[in-house]
Amino acid sequence: MNDRTQLPGLRERFLRRERRSVQAARRFTAETLAGWDLAGTDRADDVLLCVSELVTNAVIHGVPPGRQLRLLLRNEGRVLVVEVHDSGPGVPHVVHDADEGGRGLLLVSALSDKWGVRERELGKAVWCEFGLP
Repeated sequence: MNDRTQLPGLRERFLRRERRSVQAARRFTAETLAGWDLAGTDRADDVLLCVSELVTNAVIHGVPPGRQLRLLLRNEGRVLVVEVHDSGPGVPHVVHDADEGGRGLLLVSALSDKWGVRERELGKAVWCEFGLP
């Protein structure tokens, strides 16, 4: 994990391919939301849950061994964008009938205003957006 100079409406964190990165991502997101005066808003819990789901998916399915994932948060004024970048193959999709697990993107699609996957030269970025008050 690292800290770099951050622009006021843009925060990013690189995280290792390990389960404790999910907790680190939530903590980083909560601190960012507080810094942007968005903690305690109607959407804060939705954002935190979606960050957890996207980072969990990246750790389990998207990040090859020895690589990291990138969590990017952008405050665009009326919209908050969450992006999780990984270098793994494949395109994630919503699972509607999983008995256990596999419903992370179903939650993301239900809680966020929009979500999608953008392919990159190496891997992909899974993103979601939240309208802000």
